[in-house]
Amino acid sequence: MAGQMWRAVAIFRILTLGYAAVLVIRHHHGYAHPAAGFVVLAVMAAWTAVTVTAYARPRGRNPWLIRTDVAVAGLLVLSTRLVDPRHIGTGAPTLTVTWVAASVLACAVAGGPVGGLAGAVVMSAAVIAERGALTESTFGSTVLLLIAGGVVGYFVRFGLRAEAALDRAARQDAAVAERERIARGIHDSVLQVLALVSARGRELGGEAAGLARLAGEQESALRTLVSGASARPAAGGLLDLGSLLEPLGGSRVTVSCPAGAVLLADDAARALAAATREALDNVRRHAGPDARAWVLVEDDGAAVTVSIRDDGNGFAEGRLAEAEAAGRLGVAQSIVGRLRDVGGKACLTSSPGQGTEVELHVPRN
Repeated sequence: MAGQMWRAVAIFRILTLGYAAVLVIRHHHGYAHPAAGFVVLAVMAAWTAVTVTAYARPRGRNPWLIRTDVAVAGLLVLSTRLVDPRHIGTGAPTLTVTWVAASVLACAVAGGPVGGLAGAVVMSAAVIAERGALTESTFGSTVLLLIAGGVVGYFVRFGLRAEAALDRAARQDAAVAERERIARGIHDSVLQVLALVSARGRELGGEAAGLARLAGEQESALRTLVSGASARPAAGGLLDLGSLLEPLGGSRVTVSCPAGAVLLADDAARALAAATREALDNVRRHAGPDARAWVLVEDDGAAVTVSIRDDGNGFAEGRLAEAEAAGRLGVAQSIVGRLRDVGGKACLTSSPGQGTEVELHVPRN
């Protein structure tokens, strides 16, 4: 986008140089100093070559050259007073005519609407100084320069933002495609092995049954991770929280979601899903081998709440504070910290023998 705009400035500069050359050659007999007119034209041609060459490379588009470009154009406008002072009050065009607008466009491309307007103000001041007063013709030239600088600068910035948004979307699609490719690989290998171990272990019984149960739990967790990694955003970059949480259900985990989609911002939905997985992992590790868990999703419009309740062993009050003081930060970081990062909060309640309830709350705003 930026390179195309600089090429457009170069083409405009070359074309307007040709127009100025035609006028100088055609009218030089009427100048007070005809030779000086050709000198001005030669300077315009030389400066055109310098800027076209420099602006073709990103390194050449530096602020000092752009400021010099405006200064050179302004001085060439003022040179009309020396070459043909008799035509100052007649409304005749300056020697440079529209060629000077190229420096204003360069300011607009480099600095957006602010840069374009700044270049237009400087160039308009040079035109008015050349005439010695704000005449009808200079007023029209000033308005055109200000419009060109402001409008071109605005559309350049708009185009760059659109290009950046398109680039981000392309990178996101590429990342999603890569995650889906990895997910397919996991599904075709690891998940099949875990499913086989789980099935054979149940058939063998005894100690193998315990191994089968662990393999089944890991298969479920891995399927959840795969489905969450490949989840695609809905309209507006939102994710359906239900699609991330429903795969967490299993023989000992019941997940209840609203009938409709629960749409949340991508980071909030993934944070809630990750915190829920961590809470269920804690149930598997600490609640006891026979503990069951229930996940309930509530959406009241202004906020989304996910409750994870189990009927396991529970723990005494102050246990979490002791674990955090001892450096075990699983709950503090994986659950509470995740929710805090997206503007939400987590609340844990438990008592020995009464199970544990974790409430995750994220406001929509």
